[in-house]
Amino acid sequence: MNTFGNKVTLTTFGESHGPALGGVLDGIPAGVALDMEQIQRQMARRRPGQSAITTARKEADMVELLSGVFEGRTTGTPIGFIIRNSDQHSADYDNLRHVFRPSHADYTYFMKYGVRDHRGGGRSSARETAVRVAAGAIAMQVLAKMGISVCSYTSQVGDICLDRPYHALDLAAVDSNAVRCPDADTARRMIALIEQVKREGDTVGGVVTGVIRGLRPGVGEPMFDKLQARLAYAMLSINAAKGFDYGMGFDGVGRRGSQMNDAFVRSSDPGRPLRTATNHSGGIQGGISNGEDVYFRVAFKPVATLLRPVSTFDDEFEAVTVQPRGRHDACVLPRAVPVVDAMAALVTLDLVESVSDKV
Repeated sequence: MNTFGNKVTLTTFGESHGPALGGVLDGIPAGVALDMEQIQRQMARRRPGQSAITTARKEADMVELLSGVFEGRTTGTPIGFIIRNSDQHSADYDNLRHVFRPSHADYTYFMKYGVRDHRGGGRSSARETAVRVAAGAIAMQVLAKMGISVCSYTSQVGDICLDRPYHALDLAAVDSNAVRCPDADTARRMIALIEQVKREGDTVGGVVTGVIRGLRPGVGEPMFDKLQARLAYAMLSINAAKGFDYGMGFDGVGRRGSQMNDAFVRSSDPGRPLRTATNHSGGIQGGISNGEDVYFRVAFKPVATLLRPVSTFDDEFEAVTVQPRGRHDACVLPRAVPVVDAMAALVTLDLVESVSDKV
């Protein structure tokens, strides 16, 4: 349950309030020059305390490499790294030691293991995604050398939806605002909504859209390792993720087949003799990439921790009322964007490496 991937694998460890989190990333080819500043930029996009609309917890999230890199280049051996925790306020969770918070993993972890770490959710905390972002940042550097890029952005918060498709947006503007929406007007309205629900002690969800460009035809497997299946598996492993679709997805269910088919046209690219005139399929047909952009959406629920009294049960199964404390996001979307980037990069690199074994 702690290892992801087949050829390129990531094993994560650690808890939200432990001394550190960490990972072992295996399968990265030798000789790749790693840009540590680029890795830290990705970490800064996910770290807490980065803006007024995220949790106030302060973590530097510095990645400490332990193995697999020599003189700035990968050696082909497992890349081990840790990310130290430095700003845990474990006392904020003392009143939750025996309480099952609604819509959290408290009850299910207790029923599965018979024990749980109540401090910030322990292993179930979204803090674990810091490890994924570090590994994904390495994967993105390997993919960049293949001409493959990954970019995600916030496309919806609550009922505020960015109604333009990704190809009509300037994706270079994703980080131009705190909510990571590449449309300034929509971003302002999203931020205002997050600030409002935060004042009310409430939370709000939304949607992250992801785009993978430069993927050549032939990536993915025709049955159980379909490209979209692997992406869905990865995205739905992210904390608070509740839904996934790709291409037209659920938006296409009300259309006719004549409106949805992607007609072929000739291509001038010798490595790809055909293209499609449209891309309703989201770059995937039969579970395999067709050379067009792969685009998808991930739905995130409102954060389960409400900063207001909630009725629940304790571990003696007695009814109680609890007032959650601590520092929490009113909306996960701004910090979920780099996590979606990371998981998309890890899936893509894993499948590209699997293809390379067959060539």
